[in-house]
Amino acid sequence: MESARIVGALARMLRELGQAEELAQDAMLEALERWPRDGIPDRPGAWLMQVAKRRALDQLRRLALHAGKQDAIAWEADALLHDRSLQRRPDELAELAQERASAIDDDVLRLMFVACHPVLSPEARAALTLKVVGGLSSAEIAHAFLVPEATMAQRIVRAKRTLSEARVPFAVPQGEERRPRLASVLQVLYLIYNEGYTASAGADWLRPALCREALRLGRVLAELMPQEGEVHGLVALMEIQSSRERARSGPGGEPVLLLEQDRARWDRLLIRRGLAALARAGRHGSLGPYALQAAIAACHAVAPAPDATDWVRIAALYDALAQLLPSPVVELNRAVALGMAYGPAEGLALADRLLDEPALRNYHLLPSVRGDLLVKLGRHGEARAEFERAAALTRNRREATLLLARAAACAGA
Repeated sequence: MESARIVGALARMLRELGQAEELAQDAMLEALERWPRDGIPDRPGAWLMQVAKRRALDQLRRLALHAGKQDAIAWEADALLHDRSLQRRPDELAELAQERASAIDDDVLRLMFVACHPVLSPEARAALTLKVVGGLSSAEIAHAFLVPEATMAQRIVRAKRTLSEARVPFAVPQGEERRPRLASVLQVLYLIYNEGYTASAGADWLRPALCREALRLGRVLAELMPQEGEVHGLVALMEIQSSRERARSGPGGEPVLLLEQDRARWDRLLIRRGLAALARAGRHGSLGPYALQAAIAACHAVAPAPDATDWVRIAALYDALAQLLPSPVVELNRAVALGMAYGPAEGLALADRLLDEPALRNYHLLPSVRGDLLVKLGRHGEARAEFERAAALTRNRREATLLLARAAACAGA
């Protein structure tokens, strides 16, 4: 989680993303060598930042000596030498060594806008930002985009090369220059948040740190661009979804599905914040895709009990979302809503139409949704097969355990 802040700060200094990533990795390797021997510093993130900045300064000095360009980089070296954090040992860092958190000077946000530069394709922008800002692996990003891992790895390498060759400035774009990159920045925040909300792989059901970082960046972006309704819409969605964090897993870390959650454990402050952000989104024009998803989440948030949920409204909101953002995943979610609003047969009919969608061929949630609908129709044998297929497709061990338990319950029905 510290890597994005470090890479962002170094990219601002060096104006080169590849070098920034390498020096950030060097700082982390130094931590792996020193911390077991010397102990973990009181402020680990600040320690890493100082070591990385010292390495960047050394790099700038070497470049100056090699190219004879002391004057060209003197301003950068002078600024670094006057940074109090660089005058302290790693175990004596002051508050100023921490990353500055103002909206305009946020290095992580700056890094996001750089990675979302128009010189890159929309897919490359999102993939690169997830890699350098979100810290996700190529496999996790590939899962988010439903493409092979090798394809995603190549996409990320090409994106870095393109930014380097284009000499993209490492600065937050001003005025109207921000607008072309906003859609990609929002997409990236959304995907980072989703990876934290339900981890695509590994032993953990949730990765709360990713959710909190995405929400933090969303709040910063909302302050930076207060007139953009979809920014508020995305923040609203993340606030409301985050309100369920404590209720989404059991004592042993096992998943707890939405309709089985203890709603008394939902965070009412986050719900109020989310509803307020949704209202702000509505004041800046018609609701876009993120605001519509926030409105769907709000239907759950305001329902005191599962059976009080307004599923007809949710189905209508998914209809509107499908018009604005047609995709197989939206259609799959719409199938769930139709099943709850108008009966499982209605939802299953839509889910069945998605079986031939190439993008969903290895997507575990399609057989999971079909299994749930088949259970409600009393077709337990078919449901068991669907849950077992879903368990085989997911790479999250917690989710696989849940799906296998549902398959076993079908066998005993």
